[in-house]
Amino acid sequence: MGRSRSFVDSVHLELCAGKGGDGAVSFLRERCRPNGGPDGGDGGPGGHLVIEVSENLNTLSHLAGVNGINAGDGKRGAGGCRTGHSGSDSRVLVPPGTLICDAETDAQILDTAALERGRPYRLLSGGRGGKGNHHFKGPRLRLPRFAQEGEEGDRGFFRLELRLIADIGLVGLPNAGKSSLQNLLTNAHPKVGAYPFTTTVPNLGVLKIFGEDIVIADIPGIIEGAATGSGLGLQFLSHISRAAALLFVVDASVETCGEDILGLRAELGSHDKQFGTRLLQKPWAILANKIDIPEAAERVVELRRDYREIEVTEASCLDPQYVQILQKFLFRLKRIEAKASSPAAD
Repeated sequence: MGRSRSFVDSVHLELCAGKGGDGAVSFLRERCRPNGGPDGGDGGPGGHLVIEVSENLNTLSHLAGVNGINAGDGKRGAGGCRTGHSGSDSRVLVPPGTLICDAETDAQILDTAALERGRPYRLLSGGRGGKGNHHFKGPRLRLPRFAQEGEEGDRGFFRLELRLIADIGLVGLPNAGKSSLQNLLTNAHPKVGAYPFTTTVPNLGVLKIFGEDIVIADIPGIIEGAATGSGLGLQFLSHISRAAALLFVVDASVETCGEDILGLRAELGSHDKQFGTRLLQKPWAILANKIDIPEAAERVVELRRDYREIEVTEASCLDPQYVQILQKFLFRLKRIEAKASSPAAD
């Protein structure tokens, strides 16, 4: 996901399927059959409200400011037992990873991560068309002068929430160098600068290595209190809830890099408790960045000593020799994630 001028990851919509058309009241009138009987046709069914995942979308901004979306109503039946035309379906396009929840109960209705791309999913069904008066003719009722009304279509208020789908999520403090690393490794072009919160929206990049694509998500830097709303963390922590593995990026040139990892994991733990996510249960590794600074090498040794069971690697965006090292490291991290999520690992 590249930068968006207007990044929107949550919208509220009223969605309505179409009403079925009314049945017709009609009687056959022909020269040789002046009293031919009832011939009112059925109303057409209302249109459905369908959801479709589009790879061309990376935000919900196209739905921002939209109050509601309605499918077409079915048309009324006609004489000659002719059925009315069906209402047109309304298609709501969403980016991959969009959750659809009931706006009133917050219950999850649909996770589009499981949907096939480009294949519509019926969220709401259109109403059934009403029966024409020819259905009601009988021995006791030769000339029914009534028909059935069409049924209302399904409707409801929904919250659509985007959660990025990635193999690896980058986690770090502001200016830890996440965006520079993503620039170096992938086709994403996030903004890079020497001031806090350079990244203000999530970015997705794709690393191609050994015939595989590794999707990397970069979110705005996390500061203390992010899980309770400080900085930009609360808004975007949910985007790494879908990442299969996490890479903690720390600035190895600062004395507190070890404490930074503890602080970051504490914020993720707070988010887990508050929102029911499982960020701390994901496979993870540490990347000690800015190794080109002299004092950083000593701190990498300390990190490896303190986190013996966690893989630690080092990097510098100023030194091209680290590109291949990082690529292979991320490839191994994805393999760790795949092994952890396989049935044999359960």
